[in-house]
Amino acid sequence: MKRTFQPNNRRKAKKQGFFARMKTNIITRRRKKGRKALTH
Repeated sequence: MKRTFQPNNRRKAKKQGFFARMKTNIITRRRKKGRKALTH
């Protein structure tokens, strides 16, 4: 039997990767604040 979760790295990166976060305000706010690390 096949397991239910079939991970797809490309889809995951598009949804919650670095560039997906770039589209929201989170990273721009952090850069403005002068953060050393923008994401963990």
